[in-house]
Amino acid sequence: MKLVRGAWKLLVGIKDALVLVAMLLFFALLFAALNSRPSTPSIKDGALVLDLDGPIVEQPEEVAPLALVSGQQIGRQYRLRDVVHAINAARTDSRVKAIVLDLDRFGGAYPAALGEVAEALVRVRQSGKPVLAYATAYTDGGYRLAAAASEIWLDRMGGTVFGGPGRNRLYYKGLIDKLGVTTHVYRVGKFKSAIEPYTRADESPEARAASQALYGSLFEQWKNAVAQARPKARIDGWLTQPGRIAQAANGDIAQASLSTGLVDKLGDRLSFGRRVAEIAGAEKDKPAGSFKQIAYAAYVQAKPAPDDGEIGVVTVAGEIVDGKARAGTAGGDTVAKYILDGLAEKKLKALVVRVDSPGGSVMASERIRQAVLEAKRRGLPIVVSMGGVAASGGYWVSLPGEVIFADPGTITGSIGVFGILPSFEKSLAKIGITSDGVKLTPLGGQPDILGGINDETSTMLQATIEQVYRRFLSEVSQSRKLPVARVDEIAQGRVWEGGTARQIGLVDRFGTLDDAVKEAAKRAKLDPAKAKPVYLEKKPGWAAQLAQQIGKSDDESGSAPSDVMARIAWEQRQMLARAAGDVRRLATGGGIQARCLECGPVGPAQTVAGDQRLLDMLIARIGL
Repeated sequence: MKLVRGAWKLLVGIKDALVLVAMLLFFALLFAALNSRPSTPSIKDGALVLDLDGPIVEQPEEVAPLALVSGQQIGRQYRLRDVVHAINAARTDSRVKAIVLDLDRFGGAYPAALGEVAEALVRVRQSGKPVLAYATAYTDGGYRLAAAASEIWLDRMGGTVFGGPGRNRLYYKGLIDKLGVTTHVYRVGKFKSAIEPYTRADESPEARAASQALYGSLFEQWKNAVAQARPKARIDGWLTQPGRIAQAANGDIAQASLSTGLVDKLGDRLSFGRRVAEIAGAEKDKPAGSFKQIAYAAYVQAKPAPDDGEIGVVTVAGEIVDGKARAGTAGGDTVAKYILDGLAEKKLKALVVRVDSPGGSVMASERIRQAVLEAKRRGLPIVVSMGGVAASGGYWVSLPGEVIFADPGTITGSIGVFGILPSFEKSLAKIGITSDGVKLTPLGGQPDILGGINDETSTMLQATIEQVYRRFLSEVSQSRKLPVARVDEIAQGRVWEGGTARQIGLVDRFGTLDDAVKEAAKRAKLDPAKAKPVYLEKKPGWAAQLAQQIGKSDDESGSAPSDVMARIAWEQRQMLARAAGDVRRLATGGGIQARCLECGPVGPAQTVAGDQRLLDMLIARIGL
């Protein structure tokens, strides 16, 4: 029998090995096929199509190699600098006859990113080259881009819905109490509202006042930008009495959008395609509505942005977490390694820190800051470029900058820290489980999430939080040359938009990443007109590229829906995804945190893989 069992195990092992080899060969051949096209695509005359069926982000999330096997949805994301570079290149490229914005499934972006893309589109329009936008439904972010177009098309069955920045948040205090979970909160800063979902059933007066000021300023910027781009559009009524407008139009929101000047043409995709064909040329032997197209991905590949210069650019994008992380999340060790490797391996003359992060772990933020300071100790000028958001830990990593660039719509500040530790002694007691044991000191076995956290531990943790906050104030004071007392006044966890942040001294100038690179070159005594960046980042591996290629072929499951009602439901699903992230952070987010809660509702649709899996599980449980 032993001989038979041994032979059977051998056969099973051989079978498993053959299956593994077959799978590896299959994926290798598939990857080779997907990349068999020429490295530099040939671009022919046509319209450059920006089919933005996903959010615009600073750094797209890297797809895990096994994402497809696990069934995870792979949504499209578009790198901001690639989009802007493509638009700028198209402006003077004679092969590009027009730019087409397909915004049917646009996933949004932070206000600063929307502004940068819109300004690039306006430059194209001002050059005399047509920019045409199409969507079934326009919401705030999509219309911010569409307003820059020379022609805005809307589907006859579509409409416009503007909600403004800000959304409802979920508060878990009632659920936490019912479950018997004790949330131990340690914080400094009366505006540090990131902990409120776990401690309150509603928004505190201080957080509400800060949010109203922040969102009000961002909304004014949006309205002013739209009015400047489309001065004839009568948009005020849509912001104050949309129901009355719809009722007066007998529910024909598309016609009402046309009559109030929000859009220029009503028509389906066939009509829109024929209009583009008048400009870019029609495709022979293709379905009706086809026109000569230049695919965005091919154009980016054919017209790559410079990446071989002497100005190092390191990106801190997404939540800042301890240890290593894939692109789209700023792992403290990962980002620090990019900087230190760049200093060792490349002939850098200056360093630009591009920040697009709502913060996260204080320890990881400090790890990144120390790496930046190492570049400073070696004599490199340090310039910071803030993207859509650079708050809490995102501001912490910006402190070494000799000059800080931001956009008026950048969300920054949130100078404050907190820590949350749950304990489950009451939850366990409900099912008859208790804990006991011998402890020789007050800190023995602490913090004890099963038996409870004692007063001595809580006192020590609160003192630690307060010390970190004083450190934060001190570093801001030295960096920004402001008295500590003044920093404390504008800190307290309060979030500011870029315009106010400049007035109170948290940032220095308005400008883009390109402006920051030129400033760094100037400080390094290089010609700003000739200076080029080199991005300190890891290129996606072949497995990640393969998963991305397969997942993006024809799958639209990760994209926003196109019609109005479905889009509203989709936005609510995004709120649930953020809630799933809150649950994950409560369960696993130990350590001192510097994170901004107010930043999420005005940003792009973006959830980490863990949040999405948790959301899918919750939805399956409650039957949504």
